[in-house]
Amino acid sequence: MVAGRGPTVRRRRLAGELRRLRDLKALTLEETAQRVGWSVAKISRIETARVGITSPDLTRLLDLYELDQSKRPALHALARTARMRGWWDAYADSLPSDYATYIQLEAEAAFIRGFDGMLVHGLLQSEDYARRVIRSALMGLSPPTEVERRVEVRMTRQNLLLREDNPLRFWTVIDEAALTRRVGSAETMRSQYAKLIEFADRDNVTIQVLPFSAGLHPATAGTFAIMEFREPYDPNVVYVESMTSILYVEKDVEMYWYTLAFDHLRAAALGPDESKALISEMAEKSS
Repeated sequence: MVAGRGPTVRRRRLAGELRRLRDLKALTLEETAQRVGWSVAKISRIETARVGITSPDLTRLLDLYELDQSKRPALHALARTARMRGWWDAYADSLPSDYATYIQLEAEAAFIRGFDGMLVHGLLQSEDYARRVIRSALMGLSPPTEVERRVEVRMTRQNLLLREDNPLRFWTVIDEAALTRRVGSAETMRSQYAKLIEFADRDNVTIQVLPFSAGLHPATAGTFAIMEFREPYDPNVVYVESMTSILYVEKDVEMYWYTLAFDHLRAAALGPDESKALISEMAEKSS
């Protein structure tokens, strides 16, 4: 697991391709470092996306790996745009760097699967629900203007699900506890239930509710999200958030455990139609 700020999507993509090219040449980290005159630590940090790479250094590696000239521009473009600004940079003064990194990962993901045990996922929250969640999380330590800016960010993120071209595929298993936990007023909860039903009608969104009757499950440790990307050489990552830090899980063995846990959760949860019916029932009871 990598704690704290994670690498950008483009940096991870470039790092994955450089690892692949080195493997194709059957070179170890030590052999590569010796041939280009760098430290092993530098090669390792580049290949794990902990640091970026300059254009001259990238050329040096590609020369060593004897990559065809026609394939190099794409990799140089990745290196140049690894720090490319996105819409979220307009909120840089009110967003922690960890959160901004997550937003970029989310923005470039093709498919996100996850479990939400305490609250409705941010991509599915109504505006008032989001406002109350954010205000509570900040514990009164931030001014109302910052709360509103974060609400704007959360609402803007939802465009990923709503856009016409290649909308994000999103599959969430929501613990029944997250739906019964009172957030704000009864009206806040009714609007949130309505929002969930609205999203559930979209072809790119799957919502399942894990009922109390399912008992214990593999994700008792908390919420997580498995993020998959479009490029084959861009490795999947699991996002895990705690109160004070963010973890990105990228090791194959750990990825397997989270994927297996999600499969258990979706199997134990109500089907999409049953889940929608339950949410509708909750909405009626809140009236």
